Amino acid sequence: MPARRFAFARAITEALQPPIVTAVLMVLSPAGSPGFPGTLWYGVVAAVFTCLLPFGLLLALVRAGKVTDHHVSDRRQRGPVLAASIACVLLGLAVLLVLRAPASVTAMVLALIGGLALLALVSLAWKISGHAAAIASATVSVMFLFGPGWWPVLLLVPAVIWSRLVLKAHTPAQLVAGAVFGGAVIVGLWRGLLAWMG
Repeated sequence: MPARRFAFARAITEALQPPIVTAVLMVLSPAGSPGFPGTLWYGVVAAVFTCLLPFGLLLALVRAGKVTDHHVSDRRQRGPVLAASIACVLLGLAVLLVLRAPASVTAMVLALIGGLALLALVSLAWKISGHAAAIASATVSVMFLFGPGWWPVLLLVPAVIWSRLVLKAHTPAQLVAGAVFGGAVIVGLWRGLLAWMG
């Protein structure tokens, strides 16, 4: 494999890894409710608890030697890491409820909790792609938040899938399943919860 191709794939994987992609989505999530961009700070709070805090905890586990790498390549280590992430997200949800965050933000956090829980269950038996799930849910959500004119962001999905294939991190089936899960299940949860919350 040419070194340049591998390096490019690695750069895409690192730049568009789930914590970064989800953090950006959380920051933008208030756009789904009235008051944006004045409500942007609620998205920042959500990003801290759903992404920055869990990622910091993950890095600490990697340094302690309890997790192989920050992509959690060993499927057996994914359950505990996802469980810790859910705990951080639940704490963030509590803070957002106290702050009376916009419905779009709260619904997004709830959808993330549901998505992480389902990914944790699937990961017990199969290494579904978290990268593909995150980028698909983020790009499809951006379309709902800002309109069809933002369709070019969808091109990030095949870019991430290509990078994970080049790095041999997943099979094609695991990547397609992750993308479908993120774009349909997580986004579906968010839209359904947002409609229910009114």
